[in-house]
Amino acid sequence: MAVSGTGTGGATARTATAYRVDPRLTPGYRTCRWLFESIVGGWFHPVVRGREHIPADGPVILAPVHRSFADFGFNAFVTDRKLFFMAKGELWEHRALGRLLDSLGAFPVNRLAADREALRRAEAVLAQGQVLVLFPEGTRRTGAEVTDLLEGAAFLAARTGAPVVPIGIGGSDLAMPKGRLLPRHLPISVVVGEPLPAPARTGTGRVPRSVVHGTTEALRQAVQQVYDEARAALP
Repeated sequence: MAVSGTGTGGATARTATAYRVDPRLTPGYRTCRWLFESIVGGWFHPVVRGREHIPADGPVILAPVHRSFADFGFNAFVTDRKLFFMAKGELWEHRALGRLLDSLGAFPVNRLAADREALRRAEAVLAQGQVLVLFPEGTRRTGAEVTDLLEGAAFLAARTGAPVVPIGIGGSDLAMPKGRLLPRHLPISVVVGEPLPAPARTGTGRVPRSVVHGTTEALRQAVQQVYDEARAALP
């Protein structure tokens, strides 16, 4: 988890008081999501496998691999449930974009420092039984290998009991690599893996650090597997 943004303290502070967990599928949300899915789906035609692995209700953390800015969009195709996102704080520097992100359930995170406010928001999303999208690599990376992950996903799972679902996205690094403003018209493959259960608490209600480490490593292996499958499924 990137519980760890940027020097955009103003943007983060501006949205901090306004953010609240709104689980309603309002007409505005439905319209924005329909438009977004129509544009992204019409351009990329993503093929999704494993949608049945997303729980129909209750808290869940979606943990996608991250190779492109476009990866945010492909999560919309794995479930019809409302999605809540952590997103880099810089995006709120653009006022109109920030308002749109607020309305879609996103909230800013400071990726360069421990962001306790973002962590509280993430916990609040899960406490209300919602879907949180969290990129466990923390930022866009390159290459076919999923290396070390941040421990935010495992930490949140331990605190909330939410399962973590690994998601592989194949082709996004070719369609819209880092630094490219306009995406190429290329196919995208998305593979949703089986949920990883939240780590069990001890009798004191705490989860040992070693268990969080172990859960993070299990997630890394699961994300690697679905990423390999998604890349192999590309035409």
